[in-house]
Amino acid sequence: MTEQAPIAPWYRQPWFWFLTIFPIAAIIWCISMIIVATNLDDTMVTDDYSKAGRGINLQIARDQKAADLGIMAEMAFEQRTIALDLSTAQGPAEFPYLILNLFHPTLADRDRTVQFQKVGTGKYRGNMLEDIDGRWYYDLRGPDNDWRLKGEAWLPAENGLTVSSEGTVQE
Repeated sequence: MTEQAPIAPWYRQPWFWFLTIFPIAAIIWCISMIIVATNLDDTMVTDDYSKAGRGINLQIARDQKAADLGIMAEMAFEQRTIALDLSTAQGPAEFPYLILNLFHPTLADRDRTVQFQKVGTGKYRGNMLEDIDGRWYYDLRGPDNDWRLKGEAWLPAENGLTVSSEGTVQE
């Protein structure tokens, strides 16, 4: 090389861009992930872990009470109406109303609550405000919230859904 050779400015040097492109890309990626993380809520995380942990024993007791009573429910879906037949080991159930909570597996804003009104001995009817489709977790409770039937099902079940403390049967 001669001393007369022109030297390109720093921004035209290939080694400069080769050495700085990866740190610059990492900084841009980090800033974009921070923006995404601050703008989106994480609905799957609970704020009070100790309270949720203490509630587990209460939930187990509710499940055991449903098994002791021998509660079994048969649901029939007709568009946005659900007909429910509830029976116990002693015969048809007699509650003034029932509550069915439907939980979407990933989106908390799609969760639903259906209140069933008594229409006969052991027979209840409830209406949904919106159609449901896909996989759902359900939680059927009595008015005193002392028992529950829970599980997972694909809804709406065309041929009905049988729910008991032993599990779910989709017909």
